[in-house]
Amino acid sequence: MTLSVPLPDGRRVRVASEVSDRLLCGVQVLCPVAVSGNHEVDTATENLSRELVTRYSGLKPAEIPALTEARNLYKSFGVDPSRHRPSSEALLRRVLKGRGLYQINNAVDCCNLASLGFLLPVGMYDLDRVEGDIDMRVGRPGEEYPGIRKDMVHLEGRLGLFDQEGPFGSPTSDSARTCVSASTRNILAVVMATASYCPAAMSGNLDTFGNLFIQYCQATEIFRTVLGSDLQTSEE
Repeated sequence: MTLSVPLPDGRRVRVASEVSDRLLCGVQVLCPVAVSGNHEVDTATENLSRELVTRYSGLKPAEIPALTEARNLYKSFGVDPSRHRPSSEALLRRVLKGRGLYQINNAVDCCNLASLGFLLPVGMYDLDRVEGDIDMRVGRPGEEYPGIRKDMVHLEGRLGLFDQEGPFGSPTSDSARTCVSASTRNILAVVMATASYCPAAMSGNLDTFGNLFIQYCQATEIFRTVLGSDLQTSEE
């Protein structure tokens, strides 16, 4: 049995039964998106970063309650979050070390700002570079992809996103193949948490994500759903 929902363009997002009891995710499509530079996003990120430093300075990741959800998601797939960090934790660690975040473009910067806000991993993809239906499942032996500014991301035994070309996303790092660039107009975002995460809180996270893109990227939200084993009808 597989959880499955259609996107506006007819493609489907499917959550395999092997992960549905461990995963709750928010799925959102934003179209069109104007990707450019926007210093207002940088200012908002700097303001939030200062708040986070005040709140969490001197604490180890395991001592920060807001990171527990993402770390538990990793543990549920047998991954040590201290060795292979959720993307949201990696962002927070940069901020707490005073290193700041990379400034890429308004879309990527909005995604990082949102992830810092609710401290969950967010996968963000150029939907036009995704080929066919999208499956969220456990990676098989040898499945991997080149991450953005990272080495190969290995998915064997781990949660990943796959299309007909292969893997393209995970809670750790997005792929170079489907990354958002200046030419991107259609964005798919996936916010990932454990199956025990509150669906209403996930819907609130999608509100935050969408509102940032409306404010800073002139985007329009055309689709959203929260996928979890207790929320969507199962299909063969």
